[in-house]
Amino acid sequence: MDWCCNLPLLYPNFIYSFRLPLRTSRMAFLTKLSKISPLARVCLSRCMSHVPENTVYGGPTPQTADRRVTLNQLKQKYKKGEPITVVTADDYPSAVHLDIAGIDICLVGDSASMVVHGHDTTLLISLEEMLVHCRAVARGAKRPLLVGDLPFGTYETSTSQAVDTAVKVLREGGMDAIKLEGGSPSRITAAKAIVEAGIAVIGHVGLTPQAISVLGGFRPQGKNVSSAIKVVETAMALQEAGCFSVVLECVPAPVAAAATSALRIPTIGIGAGPFCSGQVLVYHDLLGMLQHPHHAKYACVRDVIKKALSEYKEEVNNGSFPGPSHTPYKMNPDDVNGFFKELEKLGLNKAASVATAAAEKMNTAQRPDTEASQK
Repeated sequence: MDWCCNLPLLYPNFIYSFRLPLRTSRMAFLTKLSKISPLARVCLSRCMSHVPENTVYGGPTPQTADRRVTLNQLKQKYKKGEPITVVTADDYPSAVHLDIAGIDICLVGDSASMVVHGHDTTLLISLEEMLVHCRAVARGAKRPLLVGDLPFGTYETSTSQAVDTAVKVLREGGMDAIKLEGGSPSRITAAKAIVEAGIAVIGHVGLTPQAISVLGGFRPQGKNVSSAIKVVETAMALQEAGCFSVVLECVPAPVAAAATSALRIPTIGIGAGPFCSGQVLVYHDLLGMLQHPHHAKYACVRDVIKKALSEYKEEVNNGSFPGPSHTPYKMNPDDVNGFFKELEKLGLNKAASVATAAAEKMNTAQRPDTEASQK
């Protein structure tokens, strides 16, 4: 029996003497009791020891600009006609970058299958792998709304499978919402079931990479009348299922404009022209880390990375790296001499002579830097 947590049972008369309401919480009871009982003070301390300090002492904190983006905030942006920014992130550093930049939505996309794991399609990434990416991103991005893709094969079988997977993405991945692809009746039903389970959903129509087996590859959609109408109707069906936004991928600009006009929720375009409510790019494409034929590139990090790696290789090969500035850890002269003697005692004479030569070389290399700093 936990005597602290069951103190009201041990001292039932106190409840009546304090005239506390029948449904008084354990914490309220202990707080009042602690004013006259040292035992209760200990209990109160124990019961509160796991509570963060700001919860105990600070009370509720006001909403500030760096708090997590909410669906209500996104709705307000949409109503005002303000564009919504979305970028993918797959790890802690990229999540931190999005956080610093003030991106609205951070999407942990199944594109990680290609840009991180090196597969040719998005089909091969597993739920377990996606959850690893989700958790890393959740640790780095504190402000954007976090959305996790449901990977291929984890939500198509039944609505219960879809809901179970979505719950895992939130509970184990730390996401705020999920995204699923496609507009077939079963996908619409899955989206509706997930929303009814209390989980926010983004739909995805147009080019849906998980359906390349049916589409015949990574092919744009909506280029003829029937296909264009299907894009609009599917987006509307996802809206009716309860999705709070829909991604339009690789469709002609007039089709994206029509879908955006027909919907009462934001559209997020990727390769869909300038008429959507917002835009999404894959982090690696945006920074030019990998090549994509159509997506915008706001930097050419690939060239910067290549240059840095080539310089590193060259300096290692010619012996200029690491130099004195990259070797900051030193021993005082007495410890150096003692180290040499101990090596000799162990019969490691060659190691002792090599260590001696290394110490002399580092001292010689560091003298010019020291002299220059003194001038």
